[in-house]
Amino acid sequence: MASSGPYPFARALITGASSGIGAEFVHLLGTAGVPCVVVARREDRLNELAASYPGTEVLVSDLGTEAGVARVVERISATSDPVDLVINNAGFGTSGKFSTLDPDRLAGEIALNITALTRLSHAALAKMVPEGRGWLINVSSVAGFQASPYLSVYAATKAYVTNLTESLQAEVAGNGVKVTALCPGLTRTEFQEVSNTEGFITSFPAFAWTGARMVAQAGLDAVIAGKTIAVPGALYKALVSTSSVTPRWLSRRISLGVQTLRRN
Repeated sequence: MASSGPYPFARALITGASSGIGAEFVHLLGTAGVPCVVVARREDRLNELAASYPGTEVLVSDLGTEAGVARVVERISATSDPVDLVINNAGFGTSGKFSTLDPDRLAGEIALNITALTRLSHAALAKMVPEGRGWLINVSSVAGFQASPYLSVYAATKAYVTNLTESLQAEVAGNGVKVTALCPGLTRTEFQEVSNTEGFITSFPAFAWTGARMVAQAGLDAVIAGKTIAVPGALYKALVSTSSVTPRWLSRRISLGVQTLRRN
């Protein structure tokens, strides 16, 4: 199967493609001539991307529903205009004290961040492994490396994503398929608005923020290189490396202290 431009991919499917990191994946791939299947709920945003990059296929889908997930599974599994790069980017978070949050919203968060991602990862590898070729990026977060009070469910879902992705890469190693967990830190996207964490913007200094374009590029570079974990930015690489040696009780207290300062 032919590659396109500087990338080895013939066609990519990106979820959560209507904004933020997902849209940056589309811009990078589209500029390089890689045809993309763009997946999100907001058709107008997807159509804007399609107008910018010839060959872009719009797939409007709500991955918080079984029907929406099934629609994307079907597209990943298709033999016509096959996809060989799948990027599971769709997800959202919820900020606040766990006992006061809307349980239905939390259930939806788990459904999107975990259930949908798992189904789409399975569809991707079920197709790629027999072919001995393909790439899968699961967008996780540095939050998944530690407990995160007031972002407890989000951090827990991302811990799942990172752990799952590491396990999948170990399973497919040497088979021509590459799987990467992309774990960004603070990145300026619509995430802050959706998750009610807009206070992060003023609470954290400029050097703590990474750009969505840089994060997307780091993910593409990492999956091509066969890296299992990609953490964009020197600051977050250092934080993740120390998290493995920091006692968990201390990590919890530090995280709680940061969140408490931000909320006050």
